[in-house]
Amino acid sequence: MADCADLLFELGTEELPPVALKKLSDALTQSFVDGLKRANLPHGEVHAYATPRRLALWIESCSTAQPDRETERRGPAVQAAFDADGNPTKAAQGFARSCQTTVDQLERLSTDKGEWLVHRFQEKGKPTLELLPGIAEEALNRLPIPKRMRWGSSEAQFVRPVQWLLFLLGEQVVPCRLLDTDAGDQTRGHRFHHPQPIRVDRPDRYRQLLQESGYVIADFNERRERIRQQVSQTAAAIGGQAPIDEALLDEVTGLVEWPVPISAGFEERFLEVPHEALISTMKKNQKYFHLVDQQGQLMNHFITIANVDSPKPELIKEGNERVVRPRLSDAMFFWQQDGKQSLASRIDSLKSVLFQQKLGSMHDKSQRVATLAGLIAGQIGGDSAMAERAGMLSRCDLMTEMVYEFPDMQGIMGRYQARRDGEPDEIAQALDEFYMPRYSGDSLPQTKTGIAVSLAERLDTLVGIFGIGMKPSGDKDPFALRRAALGALRIMREHSLNLNLHALLEVAAEQLQTAITEADCVEQVYNFMLERLKGIYLEQQLPVDLFEAVAAIRPESVADFDRRVAAVAGFRKLAAADALAAANKRIHNILKKSDQPIPASVDPALFDSTQEQNLHRVIEQKVEEITPLMEQTAYESVLQSLSTLQAPVDQFFDEVMVMAEDPAIRGNRLALLNRLNQLFLGVADISLLQAR
Repeated sequence: MADCADLLFELGTEELPPVALKKLSDALTQSFVDGLKRANLPHGEVHAYATPRRLALWIESCSTAQPDRETERRGPAVQAAFDADGNPTKAAQGFARSCQTTVDQLERLSTDKGEWLVHRFQEKGKPTLELLPGIAEEALNRLPIPKRMRWGSSEAQFVRPVQWLLFLLGEQVVPCRLLDTDAGDQTRGHRFHHPQPIRVDRPDRYRQLLQESGYVIADFNERRERIRQQVSQTAAAIGGQAPIDEALLDEVTGLVEWPVPISAGFEERFLEVPHEALISTMKKNQKYFHLVDQQGQLMNHFITIANVDSPKPELIKEGNERVVRPRLSDAMFFWQQDGKQSLASRIDSLKSVLFQQKLGSMHDKSQRVATLAGLIAGQIGGDSAMAERAGMLSRCDLMTEMVYEFPDMQGIMGRYQARRDGEPDEIAQALDEFYMPRYSGDSLPQTKTGIAVSLAERLDTLVGIFGIGMKPSGDKDPFALRRAALGALRIMREHSLNLNLHALLEVAAEQLQTAITEADCVEQVYNFMLERLKGIYLEQQLPVDLFEAVAAIRPESVADFDRRVAAVAGFRKLAAADALAAANKRIHNILKKSDQPIPASVDPALFDSTQEQNLHRVIEQKVEEITPLMEQTAYESVLQSLSTLQAPVDQFFDEVMVMAEDPAIRGNRLALLNRLNQLFLGVADISLLQAR
């Protein structure tokens, strides 16, 4: 490598948004490295640093200059560059002057389009010091900052006011001014422990100087893991465990430069409140790590991470306890007030809350969901009456003070309140499961009542919104219909529910018939869900033609779809699979192109070849063989049985002219092929399978 030196860039600011800190650091790193690449500046390892008050990069062994390169500049065509006597024309002379050379020093370039004068020269690479300001400025401009701000009288714009700029190449300051700030060789330590400037003499000493002198752990990941270890050790010292939320850990890491754990607590009486509400306020409002005991029950202790190593940590402890107490008191007040009314007593209040203008109130929706849930529960072996009750109560917790204050408690509050009301435990559990899955990869409802209510909710929403012509378009999906469809499919698929999806959509549409304006909304929803199902299978690396082969026959249930997919996947591995797929494709095309009615049954009296007789005999044998297998949904066994048809099918096509001149014989042969086709279509349309 040419001469090189370590590069250090640090932008010092007021406190950056903690949630966005890691994203800003990653974006700065990527943009800066991309800039070096575009400038053809080789370099070594890249180290990114991010704290609340700085974004920084240490890049090892960065080239101090661009490499020299061979450059070619094309001039006029030789024909225009010289006259008839071979003397250079003004065009050639002008080109030579612009290249600061003479015509006789120019070279010639031959191409298929003619011959040209050309000047080749060595272009000296620019010094890195000259290129770095532009690279840094572009990297800063590319940062994903939704709203930039100005400060003081400066016209510069950034996410927070800039306080200093450290920019070194080796031991030399990169001369530049960015965001109205001149580059220098000084950084700053911790705001309280070391507010004075710290001179950085070499880039490779930056991290060590900050940590040893400045009370700053510059590396985001190192600071993050230190906090994780501190929280775990502090929790263990109290006799508890800290279930660490990774998003909270990232946010806290973005709030501190010198993490110090402080354990604190609150009165045991607050543990009467649903623990999820207490945890929510500790995490979201106060950025505390909650603790649980060995049985997983919430303890009346928490851990906060201070950004200062105080000589009196008890003052920080007392301050945090004093701050959190009013929030916990509010949660207790809401819990006690909500307990004065049962969920059932809130049903009528849902009439005043609109679900959607054309689809009625939350009360109307609850009634529809209750009816559909009762039907589903009956079909999956659940208690229909219990499912209907859960459906009516499913939204009542939205009317509580607790959910109004803590929106994340919807469903969870329903479960707690239902138990307090004395509702059966399955109903209480179902009120929480009603919202499951809340997001991709979330847990599914497990009780039959919860499954029925959760599924009914999603199907009613899908049919209702599609029915009034508001289906998703592009990236617009205000009613989260894609998520609703995926949730419903996961429930049916992962619980292997033999539910007739089309029939359930019809029931949902019947309940909404006065509101629905789209006549084919059931088909629209079914196809929409089929597309989502396709996405699920493709994510699992299922070949698209295999999915299409099963989808073509529109199975009644998602569970049945799954069984057919597994069967076709097994069939595809058989030696006869490709030949039978090709034969089915040929049969499909013949039947589709036929312009005469195909008889409903085959007449053996019209056979005039042994191949027809053999194929007919084997088909009838297969009908008897696979009929009980189809009743047992043993699709894989069905296809294995049908795979033995390859030989008689091949013989038939080799020796028999299907489109015979005699209409009766032709029709009978078409009927025979149709009979064969229907055998395979009992499982899937294997004509859609592509040859391997």
